[in-house]
Amino acid sequence: MSDDARQHVERVAGSRRARLTPAPGTDPSPDVAAKDAAASVPAKEQGPNDARLRQDVPPHY
Repeated sequence: MSDDARQHVERVAGSRRARLTPAPGTDPSPDVAAKDAAASVPAKEQGPNDARLRQDVPPHY
């Protein structure tokens, strides 16, 4: 296996976290088109508890 066929860890100056280079054979650009397509899907009918479930907050918050 060659060294070019792997991801590499890059140090980021002034940051505590490192960054990985894109994996070989992948598209490093964000998947914006899929999110836009999901937003255009019509909403399902809402049930009687949907509004309450969206307002509920887990106890650890």
